[in-house]
Amino acid sequence: MSRTLDILKQVYKPLRVTLKGKATILETTSGKFLIKEKNNKDVKKVFNYLKSRNFDNFPNLIDDNRVDLNVYEYIEDVDMPKEQKGLDMVDVIAMLHSKTTYYKTVSEDKYKEIYENILNNINYLTNYYNKLFSKIEEEIYMAPSSYLLIRNSSKILASLDFAKNELDAWYEKAKDKNKERVSLIHNKLSIEHFIRKDKGYLISWEDAKVDTPVLDLVTFYKNEYFNLDFETILEKYFQKSPFQEEEKKLFFILISLMPEIKLTENEFINCKNVRVALDYLYITENLVRPYYTVKEEEK
Repeated sequence: MSRTLDILKQVYKPLRVTLKGKATILETTSGKFLIKEKNNKDVKKVFNYLKSRNFDNFPNLIDDNRVDLNVYEYIEDVDMPKEQKGLDMVDVIAMLHSKTTYYKTVSEDKYKEIYENILNNINYLTNYYNKLFSKIEEEIYMAPSSYLLIRNSSKILASLDFAKNELDAWYEKAKDKNKERVSLIHNKLSIEHFIRKDKGYLISWEDAKVDTPVLDLVTFYKNEYFNLDFETILEKYFQKSPFQEEEKKLFFILISLMPEIKLTENEFINCKNVRVALDYLYITENLVRPYYTVKEEEK
């Protein structure tokens, strides 16, 4: 990278060079440019497809002729409250999904494979936590992190039971389908990958692919559940790019899976990790519960 970057410095003759995460910003007399390493994804091909779908909420790719680096226009982010930025971002996400949506034929094993993968994950987590709780109960003097876990053991196991029951219900509805709704998904959505200026821009498209839009929302939620009001965000998203009932159920199943907590020799780190995981559990339950309460009332 350094050799190619040196060449680019000679080409653009920057007045200032700034490192920003894994990117490099060149400030020149003709403007600012952002330099990023290439991966196996052809970003230009992705951008051309998006333009064909009348979606241009991404930075211009100035130069992709280098072997290992791409040159983008640099867009200055407007300072605003994260809650407002999240709502602006979900507008762009919904537009991305709706403008690139299509249906593709899938094999009869497609939904069975999804079901089995998620079920294996649920069974693994259930077994993991049952063993962990049994081990904790054998402790003569419980560590603070152990006490936190035992106090919430029924809640953790209930969340996994909920996910399994919902997964069974989802599979009953999805197993006979031979088509799947897909779109181009960004695949690593987070607030740090969104810039607001004259309009909203999604950046860092290196992992973009065609798949169910459910995965984009799951990633966005897991990255930002603690920072944003997802009840409002989901309401806005579903108004602009509605999910089918099976898609919505799959989304709630995937976000309801309790993350695995690995305990270490450091009790301070253990308490922090347990607290973060429990916060995720309770925040997610509060998000999911009203949806199912409404469904029960409708019955």
